[in-house]
Amino acid sequence: MDDIQIVELDPVNVIGTRARGAYHDVAKLIPKIFEHAVSTGLEITGPPIFLCHELSMDEVNRAMKNDDADLEVALPVVGDIRETDEIKHYELPGVKMIKTIHKGPYEKVGETYSRLFDWMADNGKQVMGPYREYYMNDPREVPSGEILTEVYAQIE
Repeated sequence: MDDIQIVELDPVNVIGTRARGAYHDVAKLIPKIFEHAVSTGLEITGPPIFLCHELSMDEVNRAMKNDDADLEVALPVVGDIRETDEIKHYELPGVKMIKTIHKGPYEKVGETYSRLFDWMADNGKQVMGPYREYYMNDPREVPSGEILTEVYAQIE
């Protein structure tokens, strides 16, 4: 498991939106925040981020079964930020996390999470906050086997 590393993430200024639904609904939320950023003239400074608030596999499985996940999607930006009822401005905190990269379809990211859980168990670590997924390329522009997702778990 040498592809897992401990990293310190800096705080990041974002716009974001939050909803309840199925995990695949993230694909509907990302365009909303991009549209808001572009229409209000914000400079996008990083890739879109999904924050997973279900911290255990039991919570994830329950959310999948009921299509009732706590979905949060954020986009790093700078500029004159205007909020709406759906789109909010806030800062994601700087935190200590473990990181790995998932290469392949989003539907198989569970395999990567299994590796993270195994690493945490082997190293006596517990998750301390929402997982983060940074979507590093656009699935409309690359084959599904080339999709890159950075996966993070807050450990302290």
